[in-house]
Amino acid sequence: MGSSSSSYAPKTIYLDVDGKVQKVVFSRHCSPCDIKELLCSSSNIPRNTAIMMVDPEGALVSIDPTMPTNSPNSLYKVISLSTGQLGEKEDMFQNVLSQVAEQFSRAFRINELKTEVTNRLAMLEKRVECTNSRVAVTVEGLKVVEIEKCKNDLKKLRDEMTSRGGGRVGNCPCKYNFSDDGKKLNPRRDVPSYPKYTLSQETIEALKKPTFDVWHWEHNEMLSCLEYMYHDLGLVKEFNMNPITLKRWLLGIQENYRSNPFHNFRHCFCVSQMMYGMINLCNLPEKMTLTDMGILMTAAVCHDLDHPGYNNTYQINARTELAVRYNDISPLENHHCAVAFQILSLPECNIFANVELEAYKQIRQAIITLILATDMARHGEILDSFKHKVDSFDFTNEEHVTCLKMVLIKCCDISNEVRPTEVAEPWVDCLLEEYFMQSDREKTEGLPVAPFMDRDKVTKPTAQIGFIKFVLIPMFETVLKLFPQIEEIMVQPLRDSRDHYEELKQIDDAMTEGSGSRFMIQKFKKVVGRPDLRL
Repeated sequence: MGSSSSSYAPKTIYLDVDGKVQKVVFSRHCSPCDIKELLCSSSNIPRNTAIMMVDPEGALVSIDPTMPTNSPNSLYKVISLSTGQLGEKEDMFQNVLSQVAEQFSRAFRINELKTEVTNRLAMLEKRVECTNSRVAVTVEGLKVVEIEKCKNDLKKLRDEMTSRGGGRVGNCPCKYNFSDDGKKLNPRRDVPSYPKYTLSQETIEALKKPTFDVWHWEHNEMLSCLEYMYHDLGLVKEFNMNPITLKRWLLGIQENYRSNPFHNFRHCFCVSQMMYGMINLCNLPEKMTLTDMGILMTAAVCHDLDHPGYNNTYQINARTELAVRYNDISPLENHHCAVAFQILSLPECNIFANVELEAYKQIRQAIITLILATDMARHGEILDSFKHKVDSFDFTNEEHVTCLKMVLIKCCDISNEVRPTEVAEPWVDCLLEEYFMQSDREKTEGLPVAPFMDRDKVTKPTAQIGFIKFVLIPMFETVLKLFPQIEEIMVQPLRDSRDHYEELKQIDDAMTEGSGSRFMIQKFKKVVGRPDLRL
Protein backbone atom coordinates (compact mmCIF):
# COMPACT_ATOMS: atom_id res chain seq x y z
CA MET A 1 0.00 0.00 0.00
CA GLY A 2 1.51 3.33 -1.06
CA SER A 3 2.59 6.01 1.37
CA SER A 4 0.65 9.23 1.63
CA SER A 5 1.82 12.78 1.27
CA SER A 6 3.01 14.47 4.44
CA SER A 7 -0.16 16.55 4.68
CA TYR A 8 -2.21 13.39 5.37
CA ALA A 9 0.19 11.65 7.77
CA PRO A 10 -0.70 11.83 11.47
CA LYS A 11 1.65 13.71 13.83
CA THR A 12 3.28 12.10 16.88
CA ILE A 13 4.64 13.82 20.01
CA TYR A 14 6.03 12.39 23.24
CA LEU A 15 5.12 13.61 26.75
CA ASP A 16 6.65 13.26 30.19
CA VAL A 17 3.75 12.08 32.38
CA ASP A 18 4.79 11.39 35.98
CA GLY A 19 8.24 10.29 34.83
CA LYS A 20 6.90 7.96 32.12
CA VAL A 21 6.94 8.43 28.34
CA GLN A 22 3.44 8.93 26.85
CA LYS A 23 3.02 8.78 23.07
CA VAL A 24 0.27 11.00 21.56
CA VAL A 25 -0.87 10.69 17.92
CA PHE A 26 -3.25 13.14 16.23
CA SER A 27 -4.32 14.23 12.77
CA ARG A 28 -2.88 17.39 11.25
CA HIS A 29 -6.52 18.39 10.65
CA CYS A 30 -7.41 18.32 14.37
CA SER A 31 -8.42 21.62 15.90
CA PRO A 32 -6.37 23.09 18.80
CA CYS A 33 -9.33 22.31 21.11
CA ASP A 34 -9.23 18.61 20.15
CA ILE A 35 -5.44 18.52 20.65
CA LYS A 36 -5.74 20.17 24.10
CA GLU A 37 -8.36 17.58 25.05
CA LEU A 38 -6.02 14.76 23.97
CA LEU A 39 -3.15 16.30 25.94
CA CYS A 40 -5.33 16.66 29.07
CA SER A 41 -6.48 13.05 28.75
CA SER A 42 -2.91 11.79 28.18
CA SER A 43 -1.58 13.77 31.20
CA ASN A 44 -4.40 12.80 33.61
CA ILE A 45 -5.60 16.42 33.76
CA PRO A 46 -9.36 17.17 33.93
CA ARG A 47 -10.97 18.35 30.67
CA ASN A 48 -11.44 22.10 30.13
CA THR A 49 -8.42 22.84 32.38
CA ALA A 50 -6.18 25.66 31.16
CA ILE A 51 -2.83 24.10 30.18
CA MET A 52 0.49 25.02 28.63
CA MET A 53 3.21 22.79 27.17
CA VAL A 54 6.98 23.27 27.56
CA ASP A 55 10.05 21.61 26.07
CA PRO A 56 12.95 20.21 28.19
CA GLU A 57 14.51 23.68 28.36
CA GLY A 58 11.30 25.26 29.68
CA ALA A 59 10.37 27.07 26.46
CA LEU A 60 6.66 27.27 25.62
CA VAL A 61 5.41 25.04 22.77
CA SER A 62 2.31 26.13 20.82
CA ILE A 63 -0.63 23.71 21.11
CA ASP A 64 -1.91 23.41 17.54
CA PRO A 65 -1.48 21.07 14.52
CA THR A 66 1.69 22.91 13.46
CA MET A 67 3.58 22.25 16.72
CA PRO A 68 7.08 20.81 16.19
CA THR A 69 7.47 17.06 16.73
CA ASN A 70 9.89 15.71 19.33
CA SER A 71 11.43 12.37 20.28
CA PRO A 72 11.32 10.09 23.34
CA ASN A 73 14.69 11.59 24.29
CA SER A 74 13.35 15.16 24.27
CA LEU A 75 10.00 15.02 26.07
CA TYR A 76 7.40 17.79 26.26
CA LYS A 77 5.60 18.38 29.55
CA VAL A 78 1.98 19.52 29.95
CA ILE A 79 1.42 21.89 32.89
CA SER A 80 -1.96 22.71 34.42
CA LEU A 81 -2.51 26.42 35.03
CA SER A 82 -4.41 27.36 38.19
CA THR A 83 -6.30 30.64 38.40
CA GLY A 84 -3.49 32.24 40.38
CA GLN A 85 -0.90 31.31 37.74
CA LEU A 86 -2.58 33.06 34.89
CA GLY A 87 -1.05 36.38 35.85
CA GLU A 88 -1.79 39.93 35.01
CA LYS A 89 -1.71 39.36 31.26
CA GLU A 90 -4.55 36.88 31.55
CA ASP A 91 -6.55 39.35 33.66
CA MET A 92 -5.98 42.05 31.09
CA PHE A 93 -7.04 39.67 28.32
CA GLN A 94 -10.21 38.75 30.21
CA ASN A 95 -11.02 42.46 30.70
CA VAL A 96 -10.65 43.11 26.97
CA LEU A 97 -12.85 40.11 26.22
CA SER A 98 -15.52 41.36 28.62
CA GLN A 99 -15.54 44.78 26.97
CA VAL A 100 -15.79 43.25 23.49
CA ALA A 101 -18.60 40.94 24.62
CA GLU A 102 -20.49 43.90 26.12
CA GLN A 103 -20.18 45.92 22.91
CA PHE A 104 -21.14 42.90 20.81
CA SER A 105 -24.17 42.28 23.03
CA ARG A 106 -25.34 45.88 22.62
CA ALA A 107 -24.87 45.74 18.86
CA PHE A 108 -26.69 42.45 18.26
CA ARG A 109 -29.21 42.37 21.15
CA ILE A 110 -27.71 39.12 22.46
CA ASN A 111 -29.44 39.32 25.83
CA GLU A 112 -32.87 39.77 24.26
CA LEU A 113 -32.16 36.85 21.94
CA LYS A 114 -31.00 34.68 24.85
CA THR A 115 -34.16 35.49 26.81
CA GLU A 116 -36.33 34.55 23.85
CA VAL A 117 -34.47 31.28 23.27
CA THR A 118 -34.59 30.39 26.99
CA ASN A 119 -38.35 30.99 27.18
CA ARG A 120 -39.09 28.99 24.06
CA LEU A 121 -36.84 26.11 25.12
CA ALA A 122 -38.53 26.05 28.53
CA MET A 123 -41.91 25.67 26.82
CA LEU A 124 -40.57 22.84 24.66
CA GLU A 125 -39.05 21.10 27.70
CA LYS A 126 -42.47 21.18 29.39
CA ARG A 127 -43.95 19.56 26.31
CA VAL A 128 -41.25 16.86 26.43
CA GLU A 129 -42.02 16.25 30.13
CA CYS A 130 -45.73 15.94 29.31
CA THR A 131 -44.85 13.52 26.55
CA ASN A 132 -42.74 11.41 28.94
CA SER A 133 -45.62 11.20 31.41
CA ARG A 134 -47.96 10.05 28.65
CA VAL A 135 -45.48 7.47 27.39
CA ALA A 136 -46.15 5.25 30.39
CA VAL A 137 -49.80 4.85 29.37
CA THR A 138 -49.60 4.94 25.58
CA VAL A 139 -48.29 2.73 22.80
CA GLU A 140 -44.82 2.93 21.29
CA GLY A 141 -46.07 4.54 18.09
CA LEU A 142 -47.66 7.51 19.87
CA LYS A 143 -44.48 7.95 21.93
CA VAL A 144 -42.36 8.22 18.81
CA VAL A 145 -44.79 10.67 17.17
CA GLU A 146 -44.79 13.01 20.19
CA ILE A 147 -41.01 12.96 20.58
CA GLU A 148 -40.47 13.55 16.86
CA LYS A 149 -42.88 16.50 17.08
CA CYS A 150 -40.85 18.12 19.82
CA LYS A 151 -37.60 17.41 18.01
CA ASN A 152 -38.97 19.09 14.89
CA ASP A 153 -39.91 22.15 16.96
CA LEU A 154 -36.39 22.27 18.39
CA LYS A 155 -34.93 21.96 14.90
CA LYS A 156 -37.10 24.84 13.64
CA LEU A 157 -35.96 26.97 16.55
CA ARG A 158 -32.30 26.15 15.88
CA ASP A 159 -32.71 26.96 12.18
CA GLU A 160 -34.42 30.26 13.02
CA MET A 161 -31.67 31.30 15.42
CA THR A 162 -28.96 30.30 12.94
CA SER A 163 -30.58 32.29 10.14
CA ARG A 164 -30.62 35.35 12.39
CA GLY A 165 -26.91 34.88 13.01
CA GLY A 166 -26.02 35.13 9.33
CA GLY A 167 -26.76 31.76 7.75
CA ARG A 168 -25.83 28.14 8.39
CA VAL A 169 -22.33 26.76 8.23
CA GLY A 170 -21.23 23.89 6.05
CA ASN A 171 -24.27 23.38 3.81
CA CYS A 172 -23.92 20.36 1.59
CA PRO A 173 -23.84 21.42 -2.08
CA CYS A 174 -25.21 18.06 -3.23
CA LYS A 175 -28.68 18.72 -1.78
CA TYR A 176 -31.54 19.10 -4.22
CA ASN A 177 -34.88 20.81 -3.84
CA PHE A 178 -37.00 17.69 -3.76
CA SER A 179 -39.24 18.72 -0.90
CA ASP A 180 -39.61 21.51 1.58
CA ASP A 181 -38.30 19.43 4.47
CA GLY A 182 -34.91 18.67 2.89
CA LYS A 183 -32.27 18.81 5.59
CA LYS A 184 -28.93 20.58 5.34
CA LEU A 185 -25.60 19.25 6.42
CA ASN A 186 -24.70 21.09 9.61
CA PRO A 187 -21.47 19.83 11.19
CA ARG A 188 -21.02 20.09 14.94
CA ARG A 189 -17.73 21.63 16.02
CA ASP A 190 -18.49 21.34 19.72
CA VAL A 191 -18.07 18.09 21.63
CA PRO A 192 -21.25 16.05 20.88
CA SER A 193 -23.66 16.11 23.79
CA TYR A 194 -25.85 13.04 23.29
CA PRO A 195 -25.98 11.01 26.51
CA LYS A 196 -23.48 8.19 26.90
CA TYR A 197 -25.42 5.02 27.69
CA THR A 198 -23.76 2.16 29.51
CA LEU A 199 -24.95 -0.95 27.67
CA SER A 200 -25.87 -3.89 29.86
CA GLN A 201 -24.30 -7.28 29.16
CA GLU A 202 -27.74 -8.48 28.06
CA THR A 203 -27.97 -5.69 25.47
CA ILE A 204 -24.42 -6.32 24.26
CA GLU A 205 -25.22 -9.99 23.64
CA ALA A 206 -28.59 -9.16 22.02
CA LEU A 207 -26.90 -6.69 19.63
CA LYS A 208 -25.00 -9.59 18.07
CA LYS A 209 -28.17 -11.49 17.11
CA PRO A 210 -30.64 -11.03 14.22
CA THR A 211 -33.48 -11.30 16.75
CA PHE A 212 -32.61 -7.86 18.23
CA ASP A 213 -35.74 -5.73 18.71
CA VAL A 214 -34.97 -2.38 17.03
CA TRP A 215 -38.27 -0.76 18.07
CA HIS A 216 -37.39 -0.27 21.75
CA TRP A 217 -34.64 2.28 21.29
CA GLU A 218 -34.57 6.06 21.01
CA HIS A 219 -32.19 7.79 18.56
CA ASN A 220 -29.64 8.63 21.27
CA GLU A 221 -29.58 5.00 22.39
CA MET A 222 -29.15 3.80 18.79
CA LEU A 223 -26.23 6.23 18.38
CA SER A 224 -24.59 4.76 21.49
CA CYS A 225 -25.12 1.23 20.16
CA LEU A 226 -23.50 2.13 16.82
CA GLU A 227 -20.60 3.75 18.67
CA TYR A 228 -20.18 0.56 20.73
CA MET A 229 -20.11 -1.59 17.55
CA TYR A 230 -17.20 0.43 16.11
CA HIS A 231 -15.25 0.09 19.36
CA ASP A 232 -16.11 -3.60 19.84
CA LEU A 233 -15.00 -4.59 16.32
CA GLY A 234 -11.68 -2.82 16.85
CA LEU A 235 -12.37 -0.26 14.09
CA VAL A 236 -11.56 2.77 16.25
CA LYS A 237 -8.10 1.34 16.94
CA GLU A 238 -7.58 -0.01 13.40
CA PHE A 239 -8.27 3.35 11.71
CA ASN A 240 -6.82 5.42 14.58
CA MET A 241 -10.15 7.25 14.93
CA ASN A 242 -10.54 10.15 17.34
CA PRO A 243 -13.48 8.98 19.54
CA ILE A 244 -14.92 12.51 19.52
CA THR A 245 -14.81 12.55 15.71
CA LEU A 246 -16.68 9.22 15.70
CA LYS A 247 -19.44 10.81 17.81
CA ARG A 248 -19.63 13.85 15.52
CA TRP A 249 -19.77 11.63 12.45
CA LEU A 250 -22.61 9.52 13.86
CA LEU A 251 -24.58 12.68 14.72
CA GLY A 252 -23.99 13.99 11.20
CA ILE A 253 -25.27 10.67 9.82
CA GLN A 254 -28.41 10.73 11.97
CA GLU A 255 -29.22 14.34 11.04
CA ASN A 256 -29.04 13.50 7.33
CA TYR A 257 -31.64 10.73 7.39
CA ARG A 258 -35.11 12.11 6.71
CA SER A 259 -38.26 11.32 8.70
CA ASN A 260 -39.72 8.94 6.10
CA PRO A 261 -42.11 6.14 7.16
CA PHE A 262 -39.50 3.49 6.18
CA HIS A 263 -36.21 4.94 4.88
CA ASN A 264 -35.25 6.72 8.10
CA PHE A 265 -32.52 6.55 10.76
CA ARG A 266 -34.16 3.55 12.47
CA HIS A 267 -33.86 1.65 9.16
CA CYS A 268 -30.19 2.71 9.02
CA PHE A 269 -29.68 1.31 12.54
CA CYS A 270 -31.62 -1.84 11.67
CA VAL A 271 -29.38 -2.59 8.66
CA SER A 272 -26.20 -1.72 10.59
CA GLN A 273 -27.19 -3.92 13.54
CA MET A 274 -27.94 -6.84 11.18
CA MET A 275 -24.51 -6.34 9.58
CA TYR A 276 -22.89 -6.38 13.05
CA GLY A 277 -24.89 -9.54 13.82
CA MET A 278 -23.79 -11.31 10.62
CA ILE A 279 -20.16 -10.30 11.21
CA ASN A 280 -20.34 -12.04 14.60
CA LEU A 281 -22.52 -14.98 13.53
CA CYS A 282 -20.37 -15.81 10.49
CA ASN A 283 -17.04 -15.17 12.31
CA LEU A 284 -16.04 -12.78 9.52
CA PRO A 285 -13.05 -11.23 11.41
CA GLU A 286 -11.38 -14.66 11.22
CA LYS A 287 -11.80 -14.79 7.42
CA MET A 288 -11.54 -11.14 6.33
CA THR A 289 -9.53 -8.06 7.32
CA LEU A 290 -10.48 -5.36 9.83
CA THR A 291 -10.52 -2.94 6.89
CA ASP A 292 -13.24 -5.13 5.34
CA MET A 293 -15.20 -4.93 8.61
CA GLY A 294 -14.92 -1.12 8.56
CA ILE A 295 -16.10 -1.00 4.95
CA LEU A 296 -19.10 -3.26 5.68
CA MET A 297 -20.19 -1.30 8.77
CA THR A 298 -19.67 2.16 7.27
CA ALA A 299 -21.49 1.25 4.05
CA ALA A 300 -24.41 -0.10 6.12
CA VAL A 301 -24.58 3.10 8.21
CA CYS A 302 -24.49 5.35 5.11
CA HIS A 303 -26.44 3.25 2.60
CA ASP A 304 -29.69 5.30 2.53
CA LEU A 305 -28.50 8.80 3.52
CA ASP A 306 -30.95 11.59 2.61
CA HIS A 307 -33.42 9.14 1.03
CA PRO A 308 -36.41 11.27 -0.11
CA GLY A 309 -39.00 8.49 0.30
CA TYR A 310 -39.56 8.06 -3.47
CA ASN A 311 -37.72 5.28 -5.28
CA ASN A 312 -35.55 5.23 -8.41
CA THR A 313 -38.50 4.46 -10.67
CA TYR A 314 -40.20 7.67 -9.59
CA GLN A 315 -36.97 9.67 -9.93
CA ILE A 316 -36.50 8.48 -13.51
CA ASN A 317 -40.15 8.77 -14.60
CA ALA A 318 -40.54 12.22 -13.01
CA ARG A 319 -37.17 13.34 -14.46
CA THR A 320 -36.07 14.73 -11.12
CA GLU A 321 -32.82 16.60 -10.64
CA LEU A 322 -31.25 13.44 -9.20
CA ALA A 323 -32.19 11.33 -12.23
CA VAL A 324 -30.81 14.00 -14.58
CA ARG A 325 -27.60 14.35 -12.56
CA TYR A 326 -26.88 10.61 -12.54
CA ASN A 327 -28.19 9.83 -16.05
CA ASP A 328 -30.96 7.52 -14.73
CA ILE A 329 -28.29 5.13 -13.35
CA SER A 330 -29.05 4.28 -9.69
CA PRO A 331 -29.82 7.95 -8.90
CA LEU A 332 -30.68 7.36 -5.23
CA GLU A 333 -27.72 5.10 -4.48
CA ASN A 334 -25.35 7.56 -6.15
CA HIS A 335 -26.88 10.34 -4.04
CA HIS A 336 -26.45 8.32 -0.82
CA CYS A 337 -22.74 7.92 -1.67
CA ALA A 338 -22.35 11.62 -2.41
CA VAL A 339 -23.92 12.67 0.90
CA ALA A 340 -21.85 10.09 2.80
CA PHE A 341 -18.56 11.47 1.48
CA GLN A 342 -19.76 15.05 1.79
CA ILE A 343 -20.04 14.37 5.54
CA LEU A 344 -16.65 12.63 5.62
CA SER A 345 -15.06 15.58 3.79
CA LEU A 346 -15.61 17.70 6.91
CA PRO A 347 -12.51 17.50 9.19
CA GLU A 348 -14.82 17.42 12.24
CA CYS A 349 -16.56 14.28 10.92
CA ASN A 350 -13.77 12.45 9.07
CA ILE A 351 -13.37 9.14 10.88
CA PHE A 352 -10.71 8.15 8.30
CA ALA A 353 -8.59 11.29 8.82
CA ASN A 354 -5.61 9.27 10.11
CA VAL A 355 -5.65 6.72 7.28
CA GLU A 356 -2.97 6.94 4.60
CA LEU A 357 -4.15 8.56 1.36
CA GLU A 358 -3.80 5.47 -0.81
CA ALA A 359 -5.61 3.32 1.76
CA TYR A 360 -8.38 5.92 2.03
CA LYS A 361 -8.90 5.84 -1.76
CA GLN A 362 -9.40 2.06 -1.62
CA ILE A 363 -11.78 2.33 1.36
CA ARG A 364 -13.80 5.03 -0.41
CA GLN A 365 -14.10 2.97 -3.60
CA ALA A 366 -15.15 -0.13 -1.63
CA ILE A 367 -17.87 1.76 0.28
CA ILE A 368 -19.22 3.22 -2.97
CA THR A 369 -19.29 -0.27 -4.52
CA LEU A 370 -21.33 -1.63 -1.61
CA ILE A 371 -23.85 1.23 -1.46
CA LEU A 372 -24.42 1.03 -5.25
CA ALA A 373 -25.03 -2.71 -4.82
CA THR A 374 -28.18 -1.98 -2.77
CA ASP A 375 -30.04 -0.91 -5.94
CA MET A 376 -32.55 -3.75 -6.35
CA ALA A 377 -32.41 -3.28 -10.14
CA ARG A 378 -29.00 -5.04 -9.90
CA HIS A 379 -30.22 -7.89 -7.67
CA GLY A 380 -30.18 -10.65 -10.31
CA GLU A 381 -26.79 -9.63 -11.69
CA ILE A 382 -25.10 -9.59 -8.24
CA LEU A 383 -26.69 -12.82 -6.98
CA ASP A 384 -25.83 -14.73 -10.19
CA SER A 385 -22.21 -13.58 -9.86
CA PHE A 386 -22.09 -14.83 -6.26
CA LYS A 387 -23.69 -18.18 -7.18
CA HIS A 388 -20.88 -18.82 -9.67
CA LYS A 389 -18.27 -18.20 -6.96
CA VAL A 390 -19.80 -19.73 -3.83
CA ASP A 391 -19.03 -23.42 -4.51
CA SER A 392 -15.31 -22.68 -4.90
CA PHE A 393 -15.16 -19.54 -2.77
CA ASP A 394 -11.67 -18.26 -1.96
CA PHE A 395 -11.24 -15.72 0.85
CA THR A 396 -7.82 -14.80 -0.54
CA ASN A 397 -9.39 -13.82 -3.88
CA GLU A 398 -10.18 -10.07 -3.83
CA GLU A 399 -12.92 -10.41 -6.46
CA HIS A 400 -14.64 -13.16 -4.44
CA VAL A 401 -14.48 -11.12 -1.21
CA THR A 402 -15.86 -8.00 -2.92
CA CYS A 403 -18.78 -10.01 -4.31
CA LEU A 404 -19.47 -11.47 -0.85
CA LYS A 405 -19.48 -7.99 0.71
CA MET A 406 -22.01 -6.84 -1.90
CA VAL A 407 -24.28 -9.78 -1.09
CA LEU A 408 -23.91 -9.23 2.67
CA ILE A 409 -25.04 -5.59 2.50
CA LYS A 410 -27.95 -6.65 0.26
CA CYS A 411 -28.96 -9.29 2.82
CA CYS A 412 -28.85 -6.75 5.65
CA ASP A 413 -30.72 -4.08 3.67
CA ILE A 414 -33.78 -6.32 3.13
CA SER A 415 -33.47 -8.54 6.21
CA ASN A 416 -36.53 -7.47 8.21
CA GLU A 417 -38.32 -10.79 7.67
CA VAL A 418 -35.37 -12.58 9.33
CA ARG A 419 -36.44 -10.99 12.62
CA PRO A 420 -39.29 -12.24 14.86
CA THR A 421 -42.80 -11.50 13.49
CA GLU A 422 -43.55 -8.86 16.14
CA VAL A 423 -40.41 -6.97 15.06
CA ALA A 424 -40.69 -7.57 11.31
CA GLU A 425 -44.40 -6.92 10.67
CA PRO A 426 -44.42 -3.19 11.65
CA TRP A 427 -41.74 -2.65 9.01
CA VAL A 428 -44.15 -3.96 6.36
CA ASP A 429 -46.70 -1.34 7.44
CA CYS A 430 -44.02 1.38 7.24
CA LEU A 431 -42.92 0.26 3.78
CA LEU A 432 -46.48 0.10 2.44
CA GLU A 433 -47.16 3.58 3.80
CA GLU A 434 -44.15 4.90 1.88
CA TYR A 435 -45.21 2.98 -1.23
CA PHE A 436 -48.73 4.40 -1.05
CA MET A 437 -47.39 7.95 -0.69
CA GLN A 438 -45.42 7.43 -3.90
CA SER A 439 -48.22 5.77 -5.87
CA ASP A 440 -50.68 8.51 -4.85
CA ARG A 441 -48.23 11.10 -6.13
CA GLU A 442 -47.64 9.14 -9.33
CA LYS A 443 -51.40 9.03 -9.99
CA THR A 444 -51.64 12.78 -9.40
CA GLU A 445 -48.74 13.48 -11.77
CA GLY A 446 -49.91 11.00 -14.43
CA LEU A 447 -46.92 8.69 -14.03
CA PRO A 448 -46.91 4.86 -14.23
CA VAL A 449 -47.86 3.10 -10.97
CA ALA A 450 -46.37 -0.27 -9.99
CA PRO A 451 -49.13 -2.72 -8.86
CA PHE A 452 -47.19 -3.71 -5.72
CA MET A 453 -47.28 -0.05 -4.61
CA ASP A 454 -50.94 0.67 -5.42
CA ARG A 455 -53.15 0.89 -2.31
CA ASP A 456 -56.10 -0.33 -4.41
CA LYS A 457 -54.37 -3.54 -5.50
CA VAL A 458 -51.87 -4.71 -2.88
CA THR A 459 -52.35 -6.35 0.52
CA LYS A 460 -49.79 -7.17 3.15
CA PRO A 461 -49.71 -10.93 2.33
CA THR A 462 -49.48 -10.40 -1.46
CA ALA A 463 -46.74 -7.82 -0.95
CA GLN A 464 -44.62 -10.21 1.12
CA ILE A 465 -45.13 -13.71 -0.29
CA GLY A 466 -43.47 -13.16 -3.67
CA PHE A 467 -40.66 -11.08 -2.18
CA ILE A 468 -39.84 -13.71 0.45
CA LYS A 469 -40.13 -16.69 -1.94
CA PHE A 470 -38.31 -15.30 -4.96
CA VAL A 471 -35.88 -12.74 -3.52
CA LEU A 472 -35.07 -13.35 0.15
CA ILE A 473 -35.01 -17.15 0.47
CA PRO A 474 -32.91 -17.78 -2.71
CA MET A 475 -30.35 -15.17 -1.67
CA PHE A 476 -30.03 -16.30 1.96
CA GLU A 477 -29.92 -19.99 0.92
CA THR A 478 -26.98 -19.13 -1.36
CA VAL A 479 -25.18 -17.44 1.55
CA LEU A 480 -26.05 -20.53 3.64
CA LYS A 481 -23.71 -22.61 1.43
CA LEU A 482 -20.79 -20.51 2.66
CA PHE A 483 -22.01 -20.03 6.25
CA PRO A 484 -24.09 -23.04 7.41
CA GLN A 485 -24.49 -21.47 10.87
CA ILE A 486 -27.12 -19.02 9.56
CA GLU A 487 -29.74 -21.69 8.74
CA GLU A 488 -31.48 -21.90 12.11
CA ILE A 489 -31.31 -18.24 13.07
CA MET A 490 -31.76 -16.55 9.65
CA VAL A 491 -33.01 -18.88 6.91
CA GLN A 492 -35.63 -20.84 8.88
CA PRO A 493 -37.35 -17.63 10.08
CA LEU A 494 -37.73 -16.64 6.41
CA ARG A 495 -39.46 -19.93 5.63
CA ASP A 496 -41.71 -19.47 8.67
CA SER A 497 -42.54 -15.94 7.54
CA ARG A 498 -43.43 -17.20 4.05
CA ASP A 499 -45.79 -19.79 5.58
CA HIS A 500 -47.33 -17.12 7.86
CA TYR A 501 -48.20 -14.81 4.98
CA GLU A 502 -49.45 -17.68 2.80
CA GLU A 503 -51.90 -18.63 5.56
CA LEU A 504 -53.01 -14.99 5.84
CA LYS A 505 -53.57 -14.91 2.08
CA GLN A 506 -55.68 -18.09 2.23
CA ILE A 507 -57.85 -16.47 4.88
CA ASP A 508 -58.17 -13.28 2.81
CA ASP A 509 -59.07 -15.30 -0.30
CA ALA A 510 -61.64 -17.36 1.59
CA MET A 511 -63.29 -14.26 3.01
CA THR A 512 -63.36 -12.66 -0.45
CA GLU A 513 -65.03 -15.74 -1.98
CA GLY A 514 -67.72 -15.76 0.70
CA SER A 515 -66.66 -19.09 2.17
CA GLY A 516 -64.85 -17.59 5.10
CA SER A 517 -66.86 -19.43 7.78
CA ARG A 518 -66.28 -22.89 6.26
CA PHE A 519 -62.59 -22.13 5.81
CA MET A 520 -62.18 -20.95 9.39
CA ILE A 521 -63.90 -24.14 10.69
CA GLN A 522 -61.44 -26.25 8.67
CA LYS A 523 -58.53 -24.23 10.05
CA PHE A 524 -59.85 -24.78 13.62
CA LYS A 525 -60.09 -28.56 13.08
CA LYS A 526 -56.54 -28.59 11.75
CA VAL A 527 -55.21 -26.62 14.73
CA VAL A 528 -56.87 -28.89 17.34
CA GLY A 529 -55.87 -32.02 15.38
CA ARG A 530 -59.48 -33.29 15.01
CA PRO A 531 -60.45 -33.31 11.29
CA ASP A 532 -63.45 -35.58 12.15
CA LEU A 533 -64.81 -33.11 14.71
CA ARG A 534 -68.49 -32.18 14.14
CA LEU A 535 -69.36 -28.50 14.74
